[in-house]
Amino acid sequence: MKGRTFRLADSAYTDLDRYIDRLVAESSPEYTAWNVEQHRANKPVKWNYVDGCMMTALLNMAQITGEKRYFDFAESFIDSFILEDGSIQTFRTEEHMLDDINEGRVLFELYDTTGKEKYRRAADFLRKALDSQPRTEEGSWWHKQIYPNQVWLDGIYMAQPFAALYEKHFGNGDYSDILKQVSVVRERMRDRKTGLYYHGYDASRKAFWADPETGLSRSFWLRAIGWFFAALADLCEIIPESETGLLRETLSDLARDILPFADEETGMYYQVVDRPDAEGNYLETSGSSMAAYAMLKGARLGILPPATGDQGQKTFEGIVRTNLSFSDGNLNLNNICLVAGLGPENNRRRDGSVAYYLSEPIVRNEAKGIAPLLMCYTEMRRR
Repeated sequence: MKGRTFRLADSAYTDLDRYIDRLVAESSPEYTAWNVEQHRANKPVKWNYVDGCMMTALLNMAQITGEKRYFDFAESFIDSFILEDGSIQTFRTEEHMLDDINEGRVLFELYDTTGKEKYRRAADFLRKALDSQPRTEEGSWWHKQIYPNQVWLDGIYMAQPFAALYEKHFGNGDYSDILKQVSVVRERMRDRKTGLYYHGYDASRKAFWADPETGLSRSFWLRAIGWFFAALADLCEIIPESETGLLRETLSDLARDILPFADEETGMYYQVVDRPDAEGNYLETSGSSMAAYAMLKGARLGILPPATGDQGQKTFEGIVRTNLSFSDGNLNLNNICLVAGLGPENNRRRDGSVAYYLSEPIVRNEAKGIAPLLMCYTEMRRR
């Protein structure tokens, strides 16, 4: 830890190691213990962003701990989906889902480490899928085919780090499209009063949830902000420093602007960030972990001041102290929002209101909370 002493008992970190080892032991390409959303919907296993988050976290764990078993699990898992020609089983290009690009982030490390050409071909396959992704008039990728002209904060995390890694490894070093799409989010989706970001933006102003003048959704959903926050930190690491001025400024501004909304005791943030008074609002684990990760990583990269990194540590420790607990004979990670979104037209319950975000199920042991907590953990190990 380079001289820094954890405020938590060492046993808490041993518990975290045991927790992830148990989940990995219980999982395989045919069944993942952490994909609660998939289990509840009784859906078959497919290539998806939830498992992608976990594979990214496991590769980070392998790097920081030197434990090859984490890499081996991730490699075996990804390998099971990819054919020799690089095509990805269960991936549907015609659905144009930015979510499904996210799992491809690990392909570059897998290719560099194993030399398997099918991982290079799979990266080409996903890049080609992005080439056909519909765009708004300003050049932003639609979030999905079923969400025409819509930009969600989630999508920046799902697609842009992959696009940047592809450009770095196999492209011409042209990051202008990525930076342009981030700039659209900053310009269109940032609230000038609080500095927080709205979950969605409809460039056509036609979606039922969109403000007819601004195209924005109504609320500040924590995990959406967390996705964007984490993406900014990752992009700052991938893209050459000489080209990251906008990214650094946006990361610094968001770190500053979200801090006033942190819970004083735990450092965590509320499901609806600016409404701690709303009935049913709660300190949510996944988005808090993403914010902590971005702060820790931003400080490590020298973009954010050390005090912001300390705040990220406080949030991480608050999550572990209050939400990683024993029950039913096992460790469990609690208070994770299962899922939230906007629309589509035939699902008007998802209207972007405070009440909507507080109506979604709260679960435990879900990868959207586990993965960012592990990413925080690896950043803590780097301090």
